[in-house]
Amino acid sequence: MIKLEKRPQPSDLWSLATPVVAVLATMVFGGLLFALLGKNPAEAIRTIFWDPLFGEFSFYYRPQLLVKGAPLVLIAIGLSLGFRAGIWNIGAEGQYIMGAICGAAVGLAFYPTESLLVFPLMVLGGAFGGWVWAMIPAVLKVRFGTNEILVSLMLVYVAEQFLAAASLSFLKNPEGFGFPGSRNLQQYPSAHNAELIAGSGMHWGVVFAFIAVIFAYVLLNRHMLGFQIRLTGEAPRAARFSGVKPARLVLFCLGMSGALAGLAGLFEVAGPAGQVTIDFNVGYGFTAIIVAFLGRLHPVGILLAGGLMALTYIGGEIAQSNLGLPAAAIQVFQGMLLFFLLAFDLLTNYRIRFAKSEVA
Repeated sequence: MIKLEKRPQPSDLWSLATPVVAVLATMVFGGLLFALLGKNPAEAIRTIFWDPLFGEFSFYYRPQLLVKGAPLVLIAIGLSLGFRAGIWNIGAEGQYIMGAICGAAVGLAFYPTESLLVFPLMVLGGAFGGWVWAMIPAVLKVRFGTNEILVSLMLVYVAEQFLAAASLSFLKNPEGFGFPGSRNLQQYPSAHNAELIAGSGMHWGVVFAFIAVIFAYVLLNRHMLGFQIRLTGEAPRAARFSGVKPARLVLFCLGMSGALAGLAGLFEVAGPAGQVTIDFNVGYGFTAIIVAFLGRLHPVGILLAGGLMALTYIGGEIAQSNLGLPAAAIQVFQGMLLFFLLAFDLLTNYRIRFAKSEVA
């Protein structure tokens, strides 16, 4: 009989090893999935993890890792602050969408003005849009004790309706011949989040992602607020006795995660995406949850996990075009990563014991 025995204290070894073991298990079982689809599993895994970095066209794909990884890291950093305090924001996708809409609306309101102030105002608009959307579950939780998981998640679908409305009405391109979608911000220099170094993939979203990592690290390790966040997540009762104000912490964590998600949306719509469209959102807000946990809710770990997840995005696209793998299979492969991460994370707090079954 297999039994789970609670450890006296969490295992530091398994805490560090879990992400690595989860990635290896994902490769093994993902390979089996690809084999069932009639593809060579070794070739599929190589295409996903090797070709974007060292393949024939890696010179093109490497900059894309920054483009794909930046929004994941930005959103995951914000989520991790709340997760560490036991505050569960599952609606970052909606905050990402609202940040993109608000930021784009600010830029388009000044069209066709040429000014260096337009883009900074868009950045503020994007952060504000995400912050406001996150404040809805925050205020409801503080004022009425609602569940932030359900409220933030449901608001994702409301945000998607706002996105459709923006694409079809108030942000619709008046010169777009009736097609849904806003003006292309890549063709509006004052509002374009262009590459800072040509061909590098480095844009302002990447810069802000690195700043967010540094900010989160300093906050969690060098500031009293970071201590309160960690204490609340690890020992809620001790946090209350030490004078931590839960309402203030909820407002800060949800507000910060919403603002960072909104920034990610703004940098995406003003850069790689270029315009507000009905299908603008691509699931970054949900994927960032995997990134946060894969990085062990640590800023540096999240940075590395964001790069790994971006690698699966780029490699998955290559596998779809070169090997004919369906997009759904790549999504399942990415989902396996979270599944195995949570499964093996159990061993951080529990050890497996084999005992003889008792015979009556």
